[in-house]
Amino acid sequence: MNYKWSKFNHLLKISLFPQPCILCNTASGNELGLCSACLSDLPFHQNGHCPQCALPSTNNLICGACIASPPDFDATRSIFRYEYPISQLVQHYKYGQQLHLGDLFARLLQDQLLQHKPSAQTLPDLIIPMPLHPKRLTERGFNQSLEVAKILGKVFNIPVDYTACQRTKHSPPQASLPLKQRATNIKGAFKCTKSLTGLRVALIDDVMTTGASLNALAKAVKAKGASHVECWVIARTLLD
Repeated sequence: MNYKWSKFNHLLKISLFPQPCILCNTASGNELGLCSACLSDLPFHQNGHCPQCALPSTNNLICGACIASPPDFDATRSIFRYEYPISQLVQHYKYGQQLHLGDLFARLLQDQLLQHKPSAQTLPDLIIPMPLHPKRLTERGFNQSLEVAKILGKVFNIPVDYTACQRTKHSPPQASLPLKQRATNIKGAFKCTKSLTGLRVALIDDVMTTGASLNALAKAVKAKGASHVECWVIARTLLD
């Protein structure tokens, strides 16, 4: 496969030209650009969370909030808790033009997904990255979710569709708003223009905080017939 050949070339380059760890600057010796000590210290989002929204939950059961008010998405896969140093790496990726971090996040998300031993029956039929409003895309120069989505699409041989959904409402960034205002800010922000009848869809975003953006996008996707919607995110903010 092309991905395997690309990965071989990547490893070959590392063996010939060792890269320093992106966090501590020591020789990393691995394909992720992280030394083993820094990698093990990252705030991985492991057991003890709701399978639907990824917030803390006893025995990995669906939490009370999702039972009382079910979101429009059906599951959430997250690599990390949104804590240091992941929070800084995400900021460097989005706003510092550090596009190589997209490869790191995609590979780690790939590993997290493979831990669940996905089969052809459980993998989604389509990947949709979180769309940016055209003005925001022009300002940033790239869609950080799309870059991760393209890598995962190749790894799992899943089509990536970045035109099925559009962000039609140009509003303040969610991160700049108080938590209680985020659902209102994102209301009616997305439209989906393609039929997704019967498809299992994975939505990719960088960080899930309240889940308002992903829920609004999931609502638009399900309105076009999607049967199952998962959120694949780099990090999940654990709300107090």
